[in-house]
Amino acid sequence: MAYPRSLVGKTVLVIGGNGAIGAATGRLFADAGATVLITHTPREQGAASADAVISSLANAERHARYAVDITDSRALGDLARTIEQKFGKLDVLVNAAGFTKPIAHRDLDALTDELIDDIFKVNWRSQFAAIRAFAPLLKKSGDGLVVSISSIAAFTGIGSNIAYCAAKAGIDVMTKALARVLAPEIRVLAVSPGVVDTQFVPGRGSDFNDKVASSTPLGRIGEVDDIAAAILASATLLGFSTGHIIQVDGGRAL
Repeated sequence: MAYPRSLVGKTVLVIGGNGAIGAATGRLFADAGATVLITHTPREQGAASADAVISSLANAERHARYAVDITDSRALGDLARTIEQKFGKLDVLVNAAGFTKPIAHRDLDALTDELIDDIFKVNWRSQFAAIRAFAPLLKKSGDGLVVSISSIAAFTGIGSNIAYCAAKAGIDVMTKALARVLAPEIRVLAVSPGVVDTQFVPGRGSDFNDKVASSTPLGRIGEVDDIAAAILASATLLGFSTGHIIQVDGGRAL
């Protein structure tokens, strides 16, 4: 398919590219002609899942995976230098890594200081650190783009736990702030899903998904391809958009 903004010859880095949304995003960008780079945790399981993602991409030999602890800013800087040496620039950065733990909002004691710190470290600080590390390469592109995964929990206050809601609200604020200071060389957007059919939130079963689907205006929960398509559209169709949060929730937040 021909897009108004072609991805042929573009280089895309998907942080957390072996996760469900990250993998779906990589597939769409590869199908559109981009070279896709993905990161995964240094653990053996992360490497195996990343290999599976790379092998599933169109023209698999063109793409690559990198083991990186995204909570280590120095490691992100090292990766930026590696990508610069091999590719010279970066055109798109997708922040798709994250984690959460379901905790009832009323259970204040269960949301410990340690868990709060971990949630913000992975879901906010690491996203900012990645943008900071790759901003020079994105500027070299001349048409750089950052897309971070947010959540409707950022403004509904309803999510897996209060700290996760707050971290995603931070993503929204960061998106707006960085869109101002990185323009015009880099556009900055966020995609805000509702409930998506993945294993991201532990313990959610089909009964939860069915309940949410029945109360969502479009009658279903999100699929990973719904979110990936919005990320792809940010790169190919929304060339005059920056600083915006794009809801992809089937009307869930209405």
